[in-house]
Amino acid sequence: MKIKGYHLVIVFIAAIIGVMMAVQFKASTPPADLTMERTDKERTEKLVAQIEHKKKQIEERQIEVEQMRRELKEVAIQPGMKVLQERLITIGILAGTTAVNGPGIEVILKDSEEILKPDQNPNLYVLHDEDVLKVLNELKAAGAEALAINDQRLVATSEIRCIGPTILVNRNKRLATPFVITAIGHPETLYNSLFMKGGVAERLKFWGIQISAQKVEEIIIPSYGKSIQLEARRGGSGSG
Repeated sequence: MKIKGYHLVIVFIAAIIGVMMAVQFKASTPPADLTMERTDKERTEKLVAQIEHKKKQIEERQIEVEQMRRELKEVAIQPGMKVLQERLITIGILAGTTAVNGPGIEVILKDSEEILKPDQNPNLYVLHDEDVLKVLNELKAAGAEALAINDQRLVATSEIRCIGPTILVNRNKRLATPFVITAIGHPETLYNSLFMKGGVAERLKFWGIQISAQKVEEIIIPSYGKSIQLEARRGGSGSG
């Protein structure tokens, strides 16, 4: 089949268009290494921008922290805050949640070492929970600000009960003699309250109980060490 002249012209024109399109595509597509370079540059610029943004946020937070510190300082120096802080310290001491130190006395209690006669009751010559309570109550009445027995802090909810030859303190601490009671307060007043004529010490000594005390310039009493729980009891519904 013969190819006519106009067919040759069409083929020639198509070839020229194809070459032009190939050259144009090659010109519009950058080399691979240039593409990677541009991508790395964009990533670097993005990371730099993120770092600068974080730095700005940190600087803003630091400014806020400094402002809050200034405000807290201004509040802390107000007369009302000072009184409140002192009240909180006092409440912590009374509640036993804060360890305390100061002058006071150390009292040591021991069972009697007397040789008993066959007709004597041995229970009268050993320490009981009520004997310990008498000493503690006397110290409280004399102004003791904090009390502990064998390093167990005593608070308003503390209990002391006899369990055989030992006593149970704060519901889970079993203590055996000798009992060492530490009390913070005016040493002279605390000592005299125990050993005054007809006082607690004299009555205990009558049964041979050994009681001694010494005034101490610096006593450390630990904190209670656990949460204080109050048991609220609902009143009965009966009349009268």
